[in-house]
Amino acid sequence: MSRKPWDLAFTAEPGEVAALRRIVRLHLGLWGLHEVTDGAQLCVSELVSNVITHVGSGTPATLAVSISGTYLRIEVHDPDTRALPTLVAADSDSEGGRGMALVDALADRWGVQLRHDRKVTWCELATGLTSPTGHIEGSGVTRAEAFLVLYAAAKRSHGSSPDRLSTVAAEETVIDVITDFLHWLRAHGCDGDEVLDRAQMHFEAELTGGEL
Repeated sequence: MSRKPWDLAFTAEPGEVAALRRIVRLHLGLWGLHEVTDGAQLCVSELVSNVITHVGSGTPATLAVSISGTYLRIEVHDPDTRALPTLVAADSDSEGGRGMALVDALADRWGVQLRHDRKVTWCELATGLTSPTGHIEGSGVTRAEAFLVLYAAAKRSHGSSPDRLSTVAAEETVIDVITDFLHWLRAHGCDGDEVLDRAQMHFEAELTGGEL
C-alpha cells in the first residue's frame, strides 16, 4: 500500500481544528490506519491549538503527515521560532497547559525542530505496521493477501505470480473473487445474500472483539 506524505496549509484558528481532524481521519482511513486515528486526531487538535494559544490566532501554518518507518508522523509548522512548546505538569483544575502533556501521553515520541524560517512541532505514533508500505497484519489479512496473489495468477494464462498486488489490482481481484463465489453459491442452491450478511457480521464482530 502506497502511503505518500502529504501536507496542508491552513490558518491557525479555532474553526479550522475540526476540519483538520476530519481530513486526518479520511487520510488515515485510506491508509488503513484506523487503530491510530483517534489518537492522531487528538494530537492534531493539541498541536494546532498550541499554535493558536502561544503564537496567535490567524497564524499561517502547515499540517504535514507521513510515515516514518512504521510510525505515523504528524508535524505542525508555524513561523514563530521563539514560542517553543513545553511540557507543563498541569493539575486537574487547570484549564491550560495540558496540550503537550496530552500529546506526550498519546504519542510514542515528540519534539521540536527549529529551522531558519519556522519551527516544526512533531509527534510520532506507533501504527503496528510491519513495513512503511505493509499492512497492520492479522491472520485474516495475511491469508487473504496470499489467496489473492494465487487467485490473480490462476486467472492469467501466462506470467509469474507477483509477491504483492497493487491496491487497485487487489481491489479488482477481491471483486472477482466475491463474484465467483456468488456464482458457486448459486450453483449449489445457496443464498448468496445470506452468506454475505453472515460474513459482514463475522467481520464486525472481529473488529469490535465481540462474539457471535
